[in-house]
Amino acid sequence: MPRPVVAVVGRPNVGKSTLVNRIIGRREAIVEEKPGVTRDRKVVTAEWNGRHFDLVDTGGWLATEHALHSQVSAQAERAIAEADVVMMVVDTTVGATDEDDRVARLLRRADRPVLVVANKVDSEHREGDAWQLVRLGLGDPWPVSAIHGRGTGDLLDALVKLLPASDDDEGDAADQGRDDDGGPRLMAVAIVGRPNVGKSTLFNRMIGDERSVVHDEPGTTRDTVDTIVDTDDGPLRFVDTAGMRRRAKTASGAEYYSLVRALQAVDQSDIALLVIDATEGVTHQDQRLAERIDAAGTAVVILLNKWELLDAEGRATVQEDVEDRLAFLGYSPILKLSAKTGMGVQKLLPALHSSIDAYHRRIPTRELNKLIQEAQAAHQAPGGRILYATQGATDPPTFTLFTNRSLPPTYLRYIERRIREHFGFGPTPLKLRVRRRSGS
Repeated sequence: MPRPVVAVVGRPNVGKSTLVNRIIGRREAIVEEKPGVTRDRKVVTAEWNGRHFDLVDTGGWLATEHALHSQVSAQAERAIAEADVVMMVVDTTVGATDEDDRVARLLRRADRPVLVVANKVDSEHREGDAWQLVRLGLGDPWPVSAIHGRGTGDLLDALVKLLPASDDDEGDAADQGRDDDGGPRLMAVAIVGRPNVGKSTLFNRMIGDERSVVHDEPGTTRDTVDTIVDTDDGPLRFVDTAGMRRRAKTASGAEYYSLVRALQAVDQSDIALLVIDATEGVTHQDQRLAERIDAAGTAVVILLNKWELLDAEGRATVQEDVEDRLAFLGYSPILKLSAKTGMGVQKLLPALHSSIDAYHRRIPTRELNKLIQEAQAAHQAPGGRILYATQGATDPPTFTLFTNRSLPPTYLRYIERRIREHFGFGPTPLKLRVRRRSGS
């Protein structure tokens, strides 16, 4: 049986994400004192007194015809439908509003166990205010202060009593990317790019579910959202990230933390899907982001999205643009696709698995040195020579060259290209380290 699912719902700005962070004991959900910061459903694993459960943070539910707000509300409604238990968070300092009443009616129809969380009860003097929430018709409220932790222990004691049994109450090793036997962790694939280039649309298409809110407003995704996808060649962890803007130094509040999370996702991922809007070409912002990914040692696959909107001349121009402005990623495959229609998306998984194989590949020392000798015979290094080479690490493949003199960067790029082409490393970055022989 899978882990129980607990959905945290309510209108905007009542402290849902603060409560989620308090329960899991770390700042996982982005919190800011203004409504609308959380938009997608974010799932994290929580534990209390040996019981493990999936905690779903949702965006604020609003009864509105605004397209984006409607999608956020739809995400919250899906979380309720899939939950075993629901925690409805209400701001005690404001009291039950019309929006709270609408959420309560939705929950009564859903026929799920509900805990009413009377948040922002920061002292015993406010506990009396919490009892006005009985009128919501969802049972007695639980007065807590999510920001200070007051009352959250009693709330969690009540929560675990409502949880159904599961087979995962002894731990959550699988969620850490490893199986119960300590096997290899799942490969993480980060979907990155500028705002509004189609990352969330691609994410939803890859996982086969509307997990991320998609809208034509730049910056719709505020936090990272990850999902494990079973493929024919094994599971992959896909991570949708917030759009990265040019002037990161000027970002503040939720935008700043969105950028931090996106950069962390790049650093912690094995492969990055760099999504570029083909109708706009490669911008300076795309170029800077590509440099950041390359510096992290992450394998890169370049995706030219919205390809179906270009004519023949436009496609040729974009192709030249990529080859010129992203020349330092010359080893990366370039896929032309449409996340919206699905055109070309079928080529993505084979490219990813090819990259994964190369990321883990280890070359026998004898074969490596044979290639180095052939490369030097074809093109001698100016003023120096490689005496010996060995592969010191994988993930990404890292090679150490022992030399009698310092070698120029141009020659090292030549050696890297020969290694990459001969052993078929494809889109995986390679690292070369040079060590001069002692006394040379």
